[in-house]
Amino acid sequence: MVKFPATLGPDLLSVSLEEIKSRHGSPPWHERAVACEHFMLTVICQAPGHLNDRHFHLVDECWYVAEGEIIWHFEGDRDVHARAGDIIFAPSNTFHLIEPVGDETTIRIGIVLTDEPHRVERDEAFG
Repeated sequence: MVKFPATLGPDLLSVSLEEIKSRHGSPPWHERAVACEHFMLTVICQAPGHLNDRHFHLVDECWYVAEGEIIWHFEGDRDVHARAGDIIFAPSNTFHLIEPVGDETTIRIGIVLTDEPHRVERDEAFG
């Protein structure tokens, strides 16, 4: 059962990124655009230098960079420097830290399994 309120659903099937941005002030902010039975899609806005927590998921996750520049620091010293228009993939059970960089506000669109939380400690049962 989906617990997260979302912008889109059976009564509203479309929204523009500009519409979402118009509802928010300065970063950081996020808006859950879709939360359905199988996946969640979240629009995340951060200023350069605003890190999130180092975490992983038990399932694969992906993002689309809509604006700005972001570095994904992946476990195993694998960094990905992404810019607007890039798509990023995070394999399951892989720690990652997301770092907005450059001179402008960043917006990324993340997709992950519904109800899959950020996990900050690895349980040995999961590798």
